[in-house]
Amino acid sequence: MAAPRARRINIPLRHVSLMCGAMLFVLLGNMTYLQAFEADRFTEDPRNQRLLIARFDRPRGDILLRDDTVIATSVRNEGGKYKYQRLYPEGPLYAPVTGYLSLYGTSGIEEAEDAALSGNDPRVKMRSLVDGIEGGATLELTIDGQAQRAAYEALRATGLPGAAVAIDPGTGAILAMVSFPSYDPNVYTSFDGAELGREDKRLRSDPGRPLLNRAIQRNYPPGSTFKVVTSAAALSSEKYRPTTNVSAPAALRLPGTDIYLRNSGGTACGDGNPPLAYAFKVSCDTPFAKLGLDLGQDALREQAEAFGFGDDLAVPMPVARSVYPQEMDRAQTAMSALGQFEDRVTPLMIAMISAAVANDGLLMRPYLVKEIRLPDGTVVDNTEPSPYRHTLGADEANRLTAMMVTVTRPGGTGAAAAIPGVEVAAKTGTAGNTASGQDHAIFTGFAPAASPRIAVGILVEHGGSGSRVAASIAKAVVEATLGEPG
Repeated sequence: MAAPRARRINIPLRHVSLMCGAMLFVLLGNMTYLQAFEADRFTEDPRNQRLLIARFDRPRGDILLRDDTVIATSVRNEGGKYKYQRLYPEGPLYAPVTGYLSLYGTSGIEEAEDAALSGNDPRVKMRSLVDGIEGGATLELTIDGQAQRAAYEALRATGLPGAAVAIDPGTGAILAMVSFPSYDPNVYTSFDGAELGREDKRLRSDPGRPLLNRAIQRNYPPGSTFKVVTSAAALSSEKYRPTTNVSAPAALRLPGTDIYLRNSGGTACGDGNPPLAYAFKVSCDTPFAKLGLDLGQDALREQAEAFGFGDDLAVPMPVARSVYPQEMDRAQTAMSALGQFEDRVTPLMIAMISAAVANDGLLMRPYLVKEIRLPDGTVVDNTEPSPYRHTLGADEANRLTAMMVTVTRPGGTGAAAAIPGVEVAAKTGTAGNTASGQDHAIFTGFAPAASPRIAVGILVEHGGSGSRVAASIAKAVVEATLGEPG
């Protein structure tokens, strides 16, 4: 009698034991999955207090200018659970470059080069283990302090949002990257969560958008600065030279429409049939619209893409795409040749266009980080200048340079950028802004024209004519970089 009764009792026990075994199996399987496949996600979760404590438990690498000026460093934090705190000695001046390191996130170079700065890069971590070196790697940037300050002060003096970028045409090294209005990244270094939240909310709600790096995170209509690209396409086609006469009526009816495109002031350009170089110097619209119609959108697009339009670029921060539109009708093609319709460029691209022309048509890859080195001075990585795009032939680049030099001479639209004793090659632009009705001022150029050392891209939102506001900013940046002419 006992055996059958025992068997009856064991039936539910057996079910329970099987269920418990299955649950244990699922638990072990889930733990294995989390440890093997989800560890990185948990490690990177900003709510992970152990991660935060570890991040601030040792000094982070410094960020330096090309002359070793410190623009980001770690200082000892007395008291509290976090040992080190980030400090940005120059505050807003370099904020678009450095970004910030906070309890809850990073931006700028702090984000793009986080592995090296934090010491988690395998090259840095290995040396730390072997040699007992504490802290992350130091970054030496390509930024020139004088160029950066001149650009920032000139932009700030306008009181208008904008951006300025300067590049060494021969190497691609970025000499200045300014966005205005800016912000003080030191407000993000607080370990007081409530204070940090208030400051972040304040900056994100600011209508001036100080956290936006306008130099690389936003694109704009290029206006007449795109005429450099259109001229490059014309010269490369071998159908045009600077001395070739171009039709330049006072008004041009756009194909398939009842709309007339007119030159500034509603007058003809020169005698109505001027040389291409003259139309470029005074920035007439109708001849360039006719050039666009003659060359066609495919040739213009091919030339724009040769300058880097459409590319996904990182410097190492990701850069918004510059865009030349697809599938246009003839009227839209004519307007695109003027830098209107749906053309879009970043201020970095505006500088890159001139950098390519300055370097005989060879565009070098732009970069911000010159060198990564350990706290003991050992270099673990350095950037070698490298070609990025062959934009046009050297002969065509020289002809285009000669055209651009006339822009800063008397009678040219960029005369405000002229520097005594220095030949400045340039192109101004005024881009329509339908949202506000106030035009953007744009300038691209390089100097000295015969042996270029700097190429610039300037954009001032709501700044009006590029020949005034943007050109004067460019002049200040070039003068600061070149010093007093001999």
